[in-house]
Amino acid sequence: MAEALARIAAMAATPWRTQAFGELNAPLASVLGSQAKLFEPLRVFTVGDLLRHLPRHYLAGTELTDLATLEEGEHVAVMARVAGTVVHAGRGGPQRGRGGPPSRLEVTLTDGSGRLKATFFGRDHLVQWWERELTRGVRGIFVGKVGSFNGLPQMTHPAFVMLDEAGRVVGNSEEKEKIADLSRSGLVGLYPATAKVKTWTIAESVRLALHVLDGTDDPWPAWVRERAGVVGLHEAFSGVHRPEGRDDIERGNRRLRFDEAFSTQLTMAYRRAENARHSAGPRPRRPDGLLDAFDARLPFRMTEGQQTTSEEIFADLARSQPMQRLLQGEVGSGKTLVALRAMLAVVDAGGQAVLLAPTEVLAQQHHQTILGLMGELGMADGVFGPEHATKVVCLTGSMSAAEKKKALLAIASGEAGIVVGTHALLAEQVQFVDLGLVVVDEQHRFGVEQRAVLTDRARARPHVLVLTATPIPRSVAMTVFGDLEVSTLAELPTGRADVSTVVVDAGRRPAWVERAWERVREEVAQGRQVFVVAPRIGANPKEGDGLGVVGLAEHLRAGPLVGVRVGVLHGQLPSEAKEEAMAAFVDGQTDVLVATTIIEVGVDVPNASMMVIWDADRFGISQLHQLRGRIGRGSLPGVCLLISSAEPDAEAWHRLAAVASTRDGFELAELDLAQRREGDVLGANQSGGRSTLRLLRVLEHADIIEAARAVAEEAVRRDPGAETPGFADAVTQTNALADGDWIERT
Repeated sequence: MAEALARIAAMAATPWRTQAFGELNAPLASVLGSQAKLFEPLRVFTVGDLLRHLPRHYLAGTELTDLATLEEGEHVAVMARVAGTVVHAGRGGPQRGRGGPPSRLEVTLTDGSGRLKATFFGRDHLVQWWERELTRGVRGIFVGKVGSFNGLPQMTHPAFVMLDEAGRVVGNSEEKEKIADLSRSGLVGLYPATAKVKTWTIAESVRLALHVLDGTDDPWPAWVRERAGVVGLHEAFSGVHRPEGRDDIERGNRRLRFDEAFSTQLTMAYRRAENARHSAGPRPRRPDGLLDAFDARLPFRMTEGQQTTSEEIFADLARSQPMQRLLQGEVGSGKTLVALRAMLAVVDAGGQAVLLAPTEVLAQQHHQTILGLMGELGMADGVFGPEHATKVVCLTGSMSAAEKKKALLAIASGEAGIVVGTHALLAEQVQFVDLGLVVVDEQHRFGVEQRAVLTDRARARPHVLVLTATPIPRSVAMTVFGDLEVSTLAELPTGRADVSTVVVDAGRRPAWVERAWERVREEVAQGRQVFVVAPRIGANPKEGDGLGVVGLAEHLRAGPLVGVRVGVLHGQLPSEAKEEAMAAFVDGQTDVLVATTIIEVGVDVPNASMMVIWDADRFGISQLHQLRGRIGRGSLPGVCLLISSAEPDAEAWHRLAAVASTRDGFELAELDLAQRREGDVLGANQSGGRSTLRLLRVLEHADIIEAARAVAEEAVRRDPGAETPGFADAVTQTNALADGDWIERT
């Protein structure tokens, strides 16, 4: 949260070129004062956040709420009729004194078809008053949090106001008047709220924020609004917050969604144009060099997909325009091999290549994998190395001063043709002789500015290859990776074993959990290894679960896996301990590795044939698919057990069932995107963070994204230098938000 607030303060201090961007990026406290802190749980920090915090439903003065749309945990305001009431006296009969248990009034609300219980507890005189107010057939507005009782939705002690048939308030109080305001105009929005910030408080705050925009110019030129077919910004905000009809809401929503899409697409279009203006040193493939020597020693045949994507990359490397390509591939599809062949082609052409990884564990794993694939070709050492060879070095933040000095010298002298490392490679003291290619693994974890540190340091603009093991639906690729050409590896190498996935019902079948640990022992007895993954490091008493990685490892060592060599790996261990834990598992000195998602990507242990994911319902679909990809990487058949105490009808259980039903990462990615906000899928939903996609749903609004892309391309043709103030501000904001997300994640 502190990082998010600091970032928002920086955004407020940015010298925006348009008044609209300046007002929208102003801290909410500039309008609401100290009350702004109450909005933080809603991820509302700025004036723009508030104005884009849109109503979930709209009420007409005579329109009942569709009760079927309510979700447990929501703070809502609903308009409904009373279908009936039942009084339950406290134990032992009506209690008129102060010491006995309270009575209970159960009110059944209806929209004509659905039902919702509203429950009130109190002494007899209060219950009798509520019963008189809430008579059968009377219409009212009820405000509170939706809970559940016996599996049915319920509101406990909702605030309410009853209306006569003309819509007038029955009774009088300040709160009743506020609630009644919800029904007095044509359409009134009901906002996602909290216990401390009611929907009418949000509506009043929005009214104040709207006044801030009075008189500000629209940030987009008239030709953009006309080409996109959208209304002005002030009209859009008024339409969604104070509509006179449904058409106002639709027009306002389209403009605000277009703004999100256009800002992103405009940024991507300027990046593409900027890249096209730069020149890169062409790195054509050289025959009979290091790459050919490497291909000759491969003990397997590359898949057709690997060969095709390699040729696409070689064609890009041969051009004088910098390559900007995304290589997405299924878990285990061989992206590292394709990337390594590209790096070797650059080394053949006299350049150096860098592989930038998001974590030390992954960087070290890449380093070992590359050395394993290259053998003596990665060990150039003066006259003792083979004719076609280069040096492969690794640079991370935890290395000793002597190790860093040795690596830095090898990089600066050009002796190291291939360099693998973490963000330590971004330090100023890292100097290259001729950086020709930057390979970025798991790109969404690095901000644009961080990548630029490397690319701007080279004599000529280096080529860039981005890797991701998360299959990206086309609509997401166009939105987030729109500055990159896309290559896809969907084919798995031959010889990979099948992996079966089973959901273990820990809540109703505890014996199944015991059997899972027995199955682990059986796997270890056959000389194989097992990953056990937990969602957290230590206990979290607030969530009623004391088994994180540490507790789970202790439990297994003392009980189900006594006598089995159990290792532990998580992010809070010292770097040396992490290296030792991973090395012990890779070398077969550890049978079972209990870890967090630190092993999610890049870890390659062919002897690992089983994975147990504890509290699997706490992971998303794509993350479960990534984790499962750590097994079945050799010829051994694999099994993945998803242990969960989720209810069978819960959404989390359906997620687990989907993962168990298929190994098609692209199919799972589409499902993941359909179930979750884009910000979550793309890693932008950090604690207190803001995503640039608040309103846009890339699966639903592909037409808006396509239109925004076309307008953005025309905008760059008309204004290649981003002299239009609104264009410059949109790019600044998009980059700042993406950059801030990366900083928070590291």
